Amino acid sequence: MYPAVGAYNGTRCPSTFGRATREMQVQSKVHMPPQIPVTLGPVSGVEYIDEVRRQEALLCTGALQSAIFNSAYFSSIATDAKGVIQIFNVGAARMLGYSAADVLNKITPAEISDPQELIERAHALSNELDIQIAPGFEALVFKASRGIEDIYELTYIRKDGSRFPAVVSVTALRDAHDIIIGYLLIGTDNTARKHAEEALLKAGALQRAIFNSANFSSIATDAKGIIQIFNVGAERMLGYAAVDVLNKITPAEISDPQEVIARAQVLSDCFAKPISPGFEALVFKASRGIEDIYELTYIRKDGSRFPAVVSVTALRDAHDSIIGYLLIGTDNTARKQLADELEQHRHHLEDLVFSRTAELAESRDAAEAASRAKSMFLANMSHELRTPMNGIMGMTDLALRRATDPTQIDWLTKGAQASRHLLAIISDILDISRIEAGQLTLEEKTFSLARTVDESVRMLEAQALAKGLQLSSHIDPTTPDQLCGDALRLKQILLNFVGNAIKFSAHGDVEISVRATEDDGHSLLLHVEVSDQGIGLSAEQQNRLFQVFSQVDESSTRKYGGSGLGLVISKRLAKLMGGDVGVTSQPGVGSTFWMTARLKRALAEDSHAGPNAEPLREVLALRFAGLRILVVEDDATSQAVARGLLEDAGLVVDVVSNGQEAVERVRTTSYALILMDMKMPVMDGVQATRAIRTIPSQMTVPILAMTANAFADDRVRCLAAGMNGHIAKPVEPDVLYSTLMQWLLKTSNPARI
Repeated sequence: MYPAVGAYNGTRCPSTFGRATREMQVQSKVHMPPQIPVTLGPVSGVEYIDEVRRQEALLCTGALQSAIFNSAYFSSIATDAKGVIQIFNVGAARMLGYSAADVLNKITPAEISDPQELIERAHALSNELDIQIAPGFEALVFKASRGIEDIYELTYIRKDGSRFPAVVSVTALRDAHDIIIGYLLIGTDNTARKHAEEALLKAGALQRAIFNSANFSSIATDAKGIIQIFNVGAERMLGYAAVDVLNKITPAEISDPQEVIARAQVLSDCFAKPISPGFEALVFKASRGIEDIYELTYIRKDGSRFPAVVSVTALRDAHDSIIGYLLIGTDNTARKQLADELEQHRHHLEDLVFSRTAELAESRDAAEAASRAKSMFLANMSHELRTPMNGIMGMTDLALRRATDPTQIDWLTKGAQASRHLLAIISDILDISRIEAGQLTLEEKTFSLARTVDESVRMLEAQALAKGLQLSSHIDPTTPDQLCGDALRLKQILLNFVGNAIKFSAHGDVEISVRATEDDGHSLLLHVEVSDQGIGLSAEQQNRLFQVFSQVDESSTRKYGGSGLGLVISKRLAKLMGGDVGVTSQPGVGSTFWMTARLKRALAEDSHAGPNAEPLREVLALRFAGLRILVVEDDATSQAVARGLLEDAGLVVDVVSNGQEAVERVRTTSYALILMDMKMPVMDGVQATRAIRTIPSQMTVPILAMTANAFADDRVRCLAAGMNGHIAKPVEPDVLYSTLMQWLLKTSNPARI
């Protein structure tokens, strides 16, 4: 008989702990050790071979180990037998503020722990076990040294002197002769109770310590959700043996079905796509590259229930394809019970001492309220910033068109450039906030790849020429032009890369190259590179890229400008598109930034939005001069901007100040197109559009939102109300003219004077 799959058989790595720890003294991207020994249930010889191959597909790629090793949500600290730190993972560095070099072979974990708590713990253990225990490292590991798996709370002290409460699990690490060679201390930040995920593992002793931990349920599945690993912690919490579930069920079948349905509905609403109320709902965010942690109710084998906090990570192979999922859970019963008790007796709270669990419950509620407030703040802030920027940029553009004095033209040009720079920073800050709040979603529309690249080049060509740089692009001829995805976000990444290349180059060429890989006829992986001959980056500088508000050196913001957000936004957008970003660089030689995105092929169709060879304003005036347009806008400055832009294109403009006036006006006057603001007094744009669509003669007139409400859900609201499109403020003249051209060409009987 073979032991059940997922139950560790006790085999240890033959290498010594000293050698293993020397190999692991790299703070991140740890290379994986020999794989976890996996044994199988009672099967035939052929079934045994098949099972081994299937397990190898899941484990031997190192995906599961990588998920645990590289976690930033556990502090994993391993010591030698004397307590001197030998391993200090990225989670420990993030929580405690030390780098690995600060602590390795220098201090023990006792030196980063509250000394008074160490004294109290040593005293309590001495009384409990009737043996004198020193108030230092011995007090932290005494139980573990006696073969007792230990978990306790203490206060960690960061490098800057600040403190935070932690829950620490301690396990003795033993060699093949059962001799203690060190200790593993796995800690979670107990302040915010956010992420409690994978621990650091390297040698067989570390693997055994984590996978046989009874304090966490570790469940690994294949890509379809079928359970492949079910550790002792999962067995203890859920009452199933590994053989009860392996290759039989998904984690959804041990979860509360109503909660799974509710989670699927919330995700469907959030991502604007149907998500089935089963295993997909548990791993949907993780499958999109978003690390996820949530609460749900687990159902034990005996039918009893308990609340759990579950962290989910997608497991990927060497080709970045998902081969399974890792769900790490902790029993949340104690916190829930205390929270319920405090709620029932809240009128006596002044007589009670709040426990740590109650504080965590309050912190969670405050965080949820803060998240809602943040969403509302972002929407309002976006609107309030974009409205005056529309006036500044619009008026500057109109004045620049009419200016003849060289000095005035120079002033206005510089003002326009400064305005665009400010708008870019505002947009970056709002984008990163929306991404971190999980509120940014991608569109999926047909677009022309060549046109998208060409527009990006044309937007930055003048900036490149002003510095004496040559800007060029090349698309591999085998790459299809018609694709389906979010062209705007693809262009945003491209503009970030090219803009940086121009910013950090004083001479030479900036080259864009595009090609498709992994093309199966239905979808492909788009690979884009932007190369320059600029100042280049050192290895240390490259490590600081793609971090929020980070630049290559402290003087970069002052010397080159920028918010430091462009590259981190680019990375997160690429992740949302199923790809990634990266860089290769050499100081003094130049840099090549690359991105990938997984896109669908589209049917051959015309995604041309308007003429490209001639200025759009002139073409619009030539074709549609005299057409009557209604502008519905309450802001006087925005009214003036819209009137100026439209009249410059030969159009006749009527302006009203709210939705009610718009409804009354269209009953008596025929318009070729209506530009509708959303946020107005008396009647807003959504209400006005719905009212206009009930008028028989106005059921087909194009209505376009022209608004500072620029989020994706704002666009959805506009379309749902009956609008035909959305133009975000500040209004880009070419975008306005192109959109007008698109809809006026579709108008069968345009209204003229």
